[in-house]
Amino acid sequence: MERSEEQFERMTSGKLYRVEGHAFEAAFARSMRLQDKINALPSDDTDAIAAVAGELFGSFGDGATIRTPLYCDYGAHTHIGAGTFINFDCVFLDVAEIKVGKNCQIAPRVQLLTAEHPLPATPRREGWESGRPIVVGDNVWLGAGVIVLPGVTIGENTVVGAGAVVTKDLPANVIAVGNPARVLRPLPDDVESAELVPEHLL
Repeated sequence: MERSEEQFERMTSGKLYRVEGHAFEAAFARSMRLQDKINALPSDDTDAIAAVAGELFGSFGDGATIRTPLYCDYGAHTHIGAGTFINFDCVFLDVAEIKVGKNCQIAPRVQLLTAEHPLPATPRREGWESGRPIVVGDNVWLGAGVIVLPGVTIGENTVVGAGAVVTKDLPANVIAVGNPARVLRPLPDDVESAELVPEHLL
């Protein structure tokens, strides 16, 4: 059996790994301590929330905002761009890297899930798992309850409607809806032709 440090390195390099040993225990302890700390803060203390987010996440850009509670595996593998807004009750399962760009709108109960498990029953029963990174481009809007699955990249400016399940990459500058998410149409080009709040995206 490989040493726990090697298993942790397997996780961060995208290989199959097993959660065992001190390296995982230390990473979880750090994450849970900071997660509990940020979720216990007064909701209106945005400066304190941002300060703890700067400790919890791998990076947390200037002007980014979080409405707690939030939940994550490690935090250190998640990067939040400047000016991004994260609403209540979001989940970041970051066994692999999560990159959220600048000026994104992340609605309540959005889930970014990098973790996955083998399809065959035996390795799942033995505790093997893996992860693939998620990338969310600048100025993306993820509607309420959107789920983004492992390995997905979402192009800049794209809008994903509430409740969508994003199973594969989405291009830039489109509106996508459904389960699995599909491109509905391109984004409008100008304010005059735009629906400011399309009913199906609420």
